[in-house]
Amino acid sequence: MNPLLPDGQALELLFESPDLPRFPLPDALAACYGGALGFSQPRLYANFVASVDGVVALREGTNSGSVISGHSAADRFVMALLRACAGAVLVGAGTFRATPGHLWHAGQVYPAGAALFAELRGRLGLAPEPLLVLISASGNLDPSHPALRHPTLVATTSEGAARLRGILPEQTQVAALADGPISMAAVLSALHERGHRLVLTEGGPTLVGQLIAEGLLDELFLTTAPSLFGRTANDGRKTLVEDVDVSGSALALLSARRHGSFLFLRYALSHALRAT
Repeated sequence: MNPLLPDGQALELLFESPDLPRFPLPDALAACYGGALGFSQPRLYANFVASVDGVVALREGTNSGSVISGHSAADRFVMALLRACAGAVLVGAGTFRATPGHLWHAGQVYPAGAALFAELRGRLGLAPEPLLVLISASGNLDPSHPALRHPTLVATTSEGAARLRGILPEQTQVAALADGPISMAAVLSALHERGHRLVLTEGGPTLVGQLIAEGLLDELFLTTAPSLFGRTANDGRKTLVEDVDVSGSALALLSARRHGSFLFLRYALSHALRAT
């Protein structure tokens, strides 16, 4: 029995590639996760939950992850564990607007493990909270969003920076990285310069597609939820990669876990395997 999950059942390890890095997880976290977790550094990794038919996002304004996962406690636990390992969490403006009360902290999404996640961050030498990194070319953000009262970096354009000047809380910094489209390589370089070598992205699909297209995403954690949604014209639903052709980018399975009818898969993109 594992007390961290309501049903008492830990994730079941089905497969794991040998020689993966191992972080010093507190024993209770490792037991719940079904083994070790760790990353080579620097690393950019994504986490998504998808229905069996591949839907990861619903109409804008919907908390898609919760709906698609059916509020799965195991999915929230894995989300929190991945946040607890990250120095920074990267999200797009659409994801930010869809979750008006969210903070992107491990303890918020899974309170039962908050003390253990804090212990893990201490062992890894990380700040108590990850830096939230928002990608917004337009600068069209709600300055009253509670996440902006915590360490935040808004990566934007010159026009977006002008729009945000003087209206954001003091905890939020603005970086004008371009006059036109924002380069994700420039964003990642800015984070590395600030000492953030392990970066998690939680989307959305347009952002992760751009990261893949630029050859920047190293790993993908994908929860497959036992649900079907379907897609119709103009329904606002999206698959994992949207608005870009990534030309059959190859993936290699690093690990597979199961909790009930949910699958928790970890993949490496081919360029990350070559760099290892």
